[in-house]
Parts: sequence; C-alpha cells; structure tokens
Amino acid sequence: MRVNFMLVDDNEIDLFVNQKYIEKIVEDAEIITFIRAKKAIEYLESMGQRSNADFKFIPDIILLDINMPEMNGFEFLDEFSGLDSEVLRDIRIYLLSSSTNIKDVMDADRHKACSGFITKPLTGERVQQMINDVSTKIVQK
Repeated sequence: MRVNFMLVDDNEIDLFVNQKYIEKIVEDAEIITFIRAKKAIEYLESMGQRSNADFKFIPDIILLDINMPEMNGFEFLDEFSGLDSEVLRDIRIYLLSSSTNIKDVMDADRHKACSGFITKPLTGERVQQMINDVSTKIVQK
C-alpha cells in the first residue's frame, strides 16, 4: 500500500533523517517536506481549492514538529482545522517533537486535528502504527 507522508520541521537534519528512516521502513512511501509550517498550510489550502484530479500528492500522514518559528505546531493544527475541504478530511496529523512537556502532550490529545503525539526519535514501531491506522481508515470507507 502506498502511503504519502508530509514532514514539517524547521530542522533540516531532522527532516532528512526522518525522511530516510521512513523510506527505509515503508517500501512504497512518497514524502514531501517543508521547513516552514506556513508553507505547508499554504500547500494544503491550495489542495482544498482544487478538485481531486488537479493535484498528485495528498498526504495520508503529516508529521509535525511543535517548536518552529513563524508558525508552531499547534498554530498549524488550528489553521488546518479551519480548512474546509473533503480532500483533507482523512489526513492523520501526528506531532513529532523532542518536547517532554506534559502540557504539550495534553494539548495534542485535546486537539481535534491531532491524531497523536510522538516523542523524537521516530521509531519503526510508531511508523508501522501510523500506517496501520491509515490502512484501517481506508478499509472502513
């Protein structure tokens, strides 16, 4: 099963490492990366303004850092929640952060657009769990 990932992190090294790790674990992964959350939101907004046939890459999973300049992960989630598009409805967003702040974890759990909180580093078990969640959702349709 092909799985599309969007990685959003202001740390280019983390982006590179996570991309390579996912490519190693997921045989048929397509990955797009953004170092600025605002650009990622703009990309998603543009998807919502077009029909399904107009774009080639719809993420199944978004891995989102919390602490970023310009727009942090929670601001991204708020902006994403305001997007009104059938195309974006099934995207699963996971906060992927080095934060150990319990408030961040609790805020992530409470946010309707967030599917979970993952503490860095990314593990194969967590990647597989995300893929299983996406697969289950596709089967339920």
